[in-house]
Amino acid sequence: MSENPLLEIRYDIPFSRIQPQHVEPAIKTLLAEAEAELEALLRVQGPRTLENTLRPLDRLGERLFFAFNLVAHLESVASTPELRAAYKAVIPSVTAFSTRVQLSSELYKALKELAESPAAQQLSPDWARFLKLRLDEFRRQGADLPPEKKARLEAINTRLSELTTQFEQNLTDSTAAWELYLEEEQVAGLPPSALEAAREAARARGRSGYRFTLQQPSFLALQTYLDDPELRKRVYLAYYSRATETGRDNRPLIAEILALRREKAEILGYANFADYVLEKRMAGRAEVALKFEEDLRAAYEPHFLREARELQAFREQLEGPQAPPLAPWDLAYYAEKQRKALYDLDEEALRPYFPLPQVLEGLFEIARRVFGVEVREVGGVDTWHPEVRTYEIYRDGRRICRFFTDWHPRENKRGGAWMNTLIAGVRKNGSTEPHLGLICGNLTPPVGDKPALLTHREVETVFHEFGHLLHLALSSVEVRSLAGTQVARDFVELPSQLMENWCWEREALDLFARHYQTGQPLPEALYQRMQRARNYWAAHLGMRQLAFGTLDLALHVHYTPAEGDVVAYARRVMQPFFPAPLPEEFAFVAGFAHLFGHPVGYAGGYYSYKWSEVLDADAFTRFKTEGLFNRQTGEDFIAHILSKGNSAEPAELFRRFMGRDPDPKALLARSGLLD
Repeated sequence: MSENPLLEIRYDIPFSRIQPQHVEPAIKTLLAEAEAELEALLRVQGPRTLENTLRPLDRLGERLFFAFNLVAHLESVASTPELRAAYKAVIPSVTAFSTRVQLSSELYKALKELAESPAAQQLSPDWARFLKLRLDEFRRQGADLPPEKKARLEAINTRLSELTTQFEQNLTDSTAAWELYLEEEQVAGLPPSALEAAREAARARGRSGYRFTLQQPSFLALQTYLDDPELRKRVYLAYYSRATETGRDNRPLIAEILALRREKAEILGYANFADYVLEKRMAGRAEVALKFEEDLRAAYEPHFLREARELQAFREQLEGPQAPPLAPWDLAYYAEKQRKALYDLDEEALRPYFPLPQVLEGLFEIARRVFGVEVREVGGVDTWHPEVRTYEIYRDGRRICRFFTDWHPRENKRGGAWMNTLIAGVRKNGSTEPHLGLICGNLTPPVGDKPALLTHREVETVFHEFGHLLHLALSSVEVRSLAGTQVARDFVELPSQLMENWCWEREALDLFARHYQTGQPLPEALYQRMQRARNYWAAHLGMRQLAFGTLDLALHVHYTPAEGDVVAYARRVMQPFFPAPLPEEFAFVAGFAHLFGHPVGYAGGYYSYKWSEVLDADAFTRFKTEGLFNRQTGEDFIAHILSKGNSAEPAELFRRFMGRDPDPKALLARSGLLD
């Protein structure tokens, strides 16, 4: 067992040594260790203090959860049948331990004793916050419940972990299983970048022609540019019916997940699962989040209806008055044509100016100017795949963080883009331990000898995820469980979405937007066209995001089995937010991993993306006013937001940075929709 690489927390993680056969023995050993830590914590004699109760609680099961999270990460980026089986085998026992801690009436009693003792008055603000949050969480998790209800909650939590893991795996497998081969006569309309990638993908399989998949770069290219409407329809239906096929069907999992969440909320005394989740978010309760979504919908809807009419009229201009109404698989295709006609902007014309290495170089320079950090690539570090790169962040000459990047899709890697924490450092004696994190994406890959040439939206994704990473890297708190991104979901997207703003500023773009062959900067005429087109279809995109948030709240506030089939219900809820009739096969909810790929995840809180957009649009006005690279503004953002983690209430942190509460009009103003 001493050779098991999962048994130690190491900054230099030996990724290449971790094998599926290490998982179960390591977790078994570390579970026993965590159980012993819990017993020692419960057996403390004498008055409860910071040293004998709060510090041990903050670190309870630290080695167990480090190993478990590492296995979960590897399963998401380099999955194999053996690793998947090992991961699924340990989920029940780890979840059961977590639930026992959450429901421990003895531990709850110990914390209440500490809170009522003189020692509580001597706690630093960080530790006082930790004590308050843990007491709240014990109450919320049901530590006061009778034994039979605690037992049921433990069973629910374990089952939710199993179901949501299966949901994510079904989605990954379903996405990877689909492919489409096309010949030269079938690919009219597709740009050279998409054709080169598809030709290389076919060659890699020993085939001629072009291979397309449901990975984002491939799917979006087909929907946006492919001239053949029947093929666009085929791809659209394949994408929006993922994880509904035999053997990988997520629909029954959704029904069970929702039922278990309803039961959990009921046991804990909440009207619905969203109320339970939102009690500790900025919104506070489902009613507030619902009103937020409804108010934004009212603001977007007139513009949304106008955009839909104008797009249909544009199609009729191209094809005559007999042109049929737009179908869902027509929207991106005609929208791109309309945008090009209105603003003379072809998204593909921007790609040569956004090679990934230069984008990263510019991003790191912006971070240096705004936040005073230096990012250096380092070699010789073990990783989980040859494509992974390693960087370290320095501030005032001291290393504060190491992070990995894994930017491109693979068939054994889940979709989307995300940032994860591997090790959160804490502040001790005035100095903060180095953090360890990672960023993953599914961006356009390099083709041949060309670098990865990104769309502008992909550039925004890079900046977004790095914003999350900065939230970890610049965190400086005394309590590990309050560090970095461990904040309310409707606040966590503020640093990430704020970073996206620099992607639109000429002064920032000049640092990296250069043609990958000639080195010429982004032409001013192209930049101006990009700016004019920035808010093209802004209401449509806003309504699309509201569709996801509204569906989430509908499922976790209103839906019951009496409503009928959950896929049909979801389609009815989402229809008003889309400008074309959704087909009966539309089963988006079966692939909605944000809601169903984690026991909680964004369930009951998907509105957070729009909520955080309001915060970031407002917060960026300080940078616009005081200077894009104003170091004092950057220092203020570090001092009041990035360094604080969850050591204070999010609303208070925002007020400290802006000097006031958020202005909801900032988002509409930025989107050009403020009447």
